[in-house]
Amino acid sequence: MSSKFKIYTRSGDQGMTSLIGGKRVTKADLQVEAYGSIDEAKSYIALLMDMIDMQDIKEELTQIIVNMFVAESLVAAVSTDAALRMPQLVEKDIDILEKAIDRMDEDLPALTAFVLPGGHPINSYCHIARTVCRRAERDVLRLWNLQPDLYNPLVEKFLNRLSDYLFTLSRFCSVKMNIPEVLWVSK
Repeated sequence: MSSKFKIYTRSGDQGMTSLIGGKRVTKADLQVEAYGSIDEAKSYIALLMDMIDMQDIKEELTQIIVNMFVAESLVAAVSTDAALRMPQLVEKDIDILEKAIDRMDEDLPALTAFVLPGGHPINSYCHIARTVCRRAERDVLRLWNLQPDLYNPLVEKFLNRLSDYLFTLSRFCSVKMNIPEVLWVSK
C-alpha cells in the first residue's frame, strides 16, 4: 500500500522552496514567480472550463490545463537536464491551439475595433485568463533573460499561442451565447 502524500512539509516555513531538481530558493525568486504565474493562469482556465457549457471546448481546456502543468514543471526545473527528464511540450500542442483558433475564427465577424472585456462572466474570465497568461509569458521571458540556459522555445510558443486562443475563445463564446461584443471606441 502506498503512503498518502502529506500536504504540508514545513520545509517552506522560512520562505524557501525547492525547484524541480532539488535546489532551494526563496519563494520570491523569479523562477518561482514565473511558474507561479503559469499556475495562476491554469487555475483561471479551470474556472473558465467549469463555466463553459460546450463539451468540445471543455475537452480542449482540459488538455490545455494538462499542457500548462507540463509548461509549469519545465519552468520549475533547476536545469535543462532536469527538464529533459520530464514530460515535454511538442509542436503538436501548439498546432492544436492554432487549429482551434482557426476553427473558432470561422464563426467570428471580422475585428473592426479592440474588444473590451465584459458582456458576460465567461467573456470576463477568458480575458482574465488571457491577461494572466500574458503575465506568465513576461515572467518566463524575464527569467530566461537572466538564465538563458533554461530557455525552452516550446514553452514560449505555447504561452503566446494560448493567450491568442483565450482571446478567440472569448469572442467565440460571445457569438455562441448571442452576447454582443463590447468594442472600444476611441474618445
